[in-house]
Amino acid sequence: MIQVRYSIPPSSAETATTADLRENFLVRDLFVSGEVRGTYTHDDRMVIGGAVPGADEVGLPAWTEVLGTENHLDRRELGVINVGSAGHVVVDGEKFELEHLDGLYAGRGSEVSFGGAEAAFYFVSAPAHATYPAQALSHSEVEPVALGSAEAANERNLFRYAWGQDLRTSVLQFGVTVVARGSVWNTFPPHLHDRRTEVYCYVDLAEDDRVFHFLGRPGATRHLVLRNREAVISPPWSIHSGAGTGSYAFIWAMAGENNAYTDLSPVALEEL
Repeated sequence: MIQVRYSIPPSSAETATTADLRENFLVRDLFVSGEVRGTYTHDDRMVIGGAVPGADEVGLPAWTEVLGTENHLDRRELGVINVGSAGHVVVDGEKFELEHLDGLYAGRGSEVSFGGAEAAFYFVSAPAHATYPAQALSHSEVEPVALGSAEAANERNLFRYAWGQDLRTSVLQFGVTVVARGSVWNTFPPHLHDRRTEVYCYVDLAEDDRVFHFLGRPGATRHLVLRNREAVISPPWSIHSGAGTGSYAFIWAMAGENNAYTDLSPVALEEL
């Protein structure tokens, strides 16, 4: 099962109803036991997906009707993060064990499957111009970057898995940001990525908690309300920032013109 989202201009977002915003930018219902589900966005041709193996191993679907290839990764590279309990990912016959929030990169041309009765895998793929080897990315072994402060209610740790250094990729960047207990804001003050699309998937929220995610051009922002394991697409013209009602983390993934992590434009609060 895969859905398709089309690019829209920023002016359309400014006048859209809440239902229209959710239809165009919100990605939900990705995680269903025994299934692999995805959403294809025409913004930088990214695929956002969820795989929940359950009792049996499940493969990465080709989705030929959308991607136009015999196999999903014939022309793509893949980033995976386990948002459930322990599980494994098999890449070209090699088995990688992933704990909660561990990641994996698989290069162009790989065959991928997912396993683990209690595991749930979030994944993102993007077009690739080169082939790089698979690599497991242990959350506990990634040195976090401390950002924000408790006083500003935006204290958080940034875990960079693929970010243009160390691990080689074509265009894909991804990682996890964990918001400190007692803080609520992520990516604030906000910024823009003129040369790439970014997707946030919010995880580890309690059942009754929500994240209020802000999107749109500076000076004309809108918001969406997300629950656990829901994602939101941020086109290059949109800020991406949010505030939660409880503790949470989010998986960020980007693809576009380059994989230079620092290629962004800060947005001053006066511009909002």
